[in-house]
Amino acid sequence: MAEQKYRKFYVDWWEIKKSTIYGAVLMVCLIVGIGAGGWWVWKSNWLIDKLNDNKIPKDAAQIISFEGDVRIIRLTTRATERVTKATYVQAGDTIQTQSDGRAQIRMIDGSMLSIRPNSTVVIRDSSSLLGGTSVRVKLDDGQIRVKTEDQPDNSNNVVEVKETENRLLAQTEASFNINEKNNSGEIRINRGGVESNIGGEKKVIKKDEYVAFSKNKINTREKLLKPPSLREPSSAAQILSRGGNADVSFRWQRSDASSSSYHLQIAKSPFFVSNGIVIERESLSSLSFTLGNISPGTYFWRVKASSNAGQSSDWSEPSKFTVVKNQKGDRITASDWNVENVAGKVYIISGSTKAGATVRVLGRETFASADGTFRIQISSPSSSVPVEIYDDKGNRSRFVISLKSGKVIR
Repeated sequence: MAEQKYRKFYVDWWEIKKSTIYGAVLMVCLIVGIGAGGWWVWKSNWLIDKLNDNKIPKDAAQIISFEGDVRIIRLTTRATERVTKATYVQAGDTIQTQSDGRAQIRMIDGSMLSIRPNSTVVIRDSSSLLGGTSVRVKLDDGQIRVKTEDQPDNSNNVVEVKETENRLLAQTEASFNINEKNNSGEIRINRGGVESNIGGEKKVIKKDEYVAFSKNKINTREKLLKPPSLREPSSAAQILSRGGNADVSFRWQRSDASSSSYHLQIAKSPFFVSNGIVIERESLSSLSFTLGNISPGTYFWRVKASSNAGQSSDWSEPSKFTVVKNQKGDRITASDWNVENVAGKVYIISGSTKAGATVRVLGRETFASADGTFRIQISSPSSSVPVEIYDDKGNRSRFVISLKSGKVIR
């Protein structure tokens, strides 16, 4: 039998200095830090944004915010692009918003162009020369709002609507609309003024004026009609149904004496897209409307006014309400109350309650996080405030909190 051979291994133990250990730990921390920083740079698209900044052409306008489906048709390629945070706009490009889309664009003269849903806008000019700027947009359909600040004398900001050219003056806020029903153009001036060229005749439209025009002439010129003020249901109101569906009464207040009729929309979408509208009523003569048998869910509503001359106001700001089925009606508990005085009459109220519950204080809302904690900032001259807490099942509670002690008074 062959003699078995074994290999022997010997390990030498070395003394390791503390400085070596500290150096190794520092090196590991440095590698982890570099890796985390690289991950953050990649995740936040910081490098991409910087590269895109270098690629943005001279005199390009910047899209600073957008919602929903917004697209751009490039003049150079005729290709259609979906808007992202890195998108820029050049002269000749066409911007299209779908039923849920809207965008805000900062033009090269510092003016803000707000594009409403279902609108098409062409950037006709965006150029600078000898310290001045030339901004020109054309509204093909839909509605836009333009806001200018201080402008030098050698700058022009022009909006084309149908047959008209409208030069916005400094410190102006105006909206431009194409009325599809009568195929007319409309201009509303909230601040400042606009020099309009209609049919070769120049007109100055001033603050709080409304002008409608078609076929190269002004059809209507009158005081700007203000949108109604919504009253009930109040913003973020929760309406309890009894046994199933609920009857909801809508009330609004006349904001202008010349209002003669009202247009009401109730929808399940904050964008009031056509397939999300629950009910629509036009030519309402009263300041209220009751809709019966509304099923549980979240809804949005808005109203606009019309005058006898045919002018329609802008829509009121939408208001949200929720119909909930009162299944339990249990009281929601809350604890760990704390009130922090930030400055003057400004406070931060925090606490802990049911995860996902809505916390409402003086018209402001927040949601309790997954661990039930919440923080909400308010402003109040009083020494105490009511706090409402509720969920989507109809459970609710009401507390009165002292802003001095942070304790529940009742």
